[in-house]
Amino acid sequence: MTGPSMESTAEPEFRLYLKPPALTKKEYAVISSLAREQFGLELGMGKEQLVSARIGKLMRRLGFARFRDYYQHVESDGTGAALVELTDALTTNHTSFFREPAHFDFLVEQVFSRWRGPGPMRIWSAACATGEEPYTIALTAREHLGAEHASLPRILATDISTRALDTASKGIYKSDRFQGEPASWLRKHLMRGEGQWEGWYRMRPEILRMIEFDRINLIEPFPDVGRFEVIFCRNVMIYFSRATQEKLVNRLSACLKPAGYLFVGHSEGLTGMKHGLEHVQPAIYRKRGGQR
Repeated sequence: MTGPSMESTAEPEFRLYLKPPALTKKEYAVISSLAREQFGLELGMGKEQLVSARIGKLMRRLGFARFRDYYQHVESDGTGAALVELTDALTTNHTSFFREPAHFDFLVEQVFSRWRGPGPMRIWSAACATGEEPYTIALTAREHLGAEHASLPRILATDISTRALDTASKGIYKSDRFQGEPASWLRKHLMRGEGQWEGWYRMRPEILRMIEFDRINLIEPFPDVGRFEVIFCRNVMIYFSRATQEKLVNRLSACLKPAGYLFVGHSEGLTGMKHGLEHVQPAIYRKRGGQR
């Protein structure tokens, strides 16, 4: 095998590292307006440092030293890929398995236990982030209904972030994500990694098959997703304006079957909004009509 001569006098090439400057007030206002119009995100005041750091990291990766050049890149990209990258950078995908456990208790006691449909129910995890929520729904269903039950739900899991969806669709998580969860569940529903994957777990194929992942921007018109017995839309509306929240709740309600349930985050009460839902218990609402 041949290689460069030890006597070569060629100078190695180095690229000058330039850290993009922090966003000015005007630039922050521009990016805030774009985030609000394109994906409903209300950045507000007090997040300047966080947003500046995330935009700066994105600009460095793409090779932009000036914000105006980067912004022009986003505006001129007809494919929409640059806007998706920006969305991924700005959105926070914090979640966990069995988050707000009272919701899953209700799902077992009031939904799964009373289901009398001829086939599987449909559940939508409308802001699934990196997948912990829809997998928790699937694990809860299999534990309560049994692995071969005809009513095991079909779950649609959507998010605006392609980066989060890529993680979610793989179904692979570090073991510390499952601390405090029943060991019997882990043995039954997950596969333990070995070798270079030591310390990781992967969802079994039968769990993966229960879930369909897709990208949906909740403030844009929904594609034809059909209607659902249950919709989870938790801890995402806190980033939206009140007017956007009300519009979203009504559009989600239209996707519920009569007597279907909407689960929201515990900090996202619907008090003061106009909607066709009735309050059941904290952060759980039911669509009027149909049978309980």
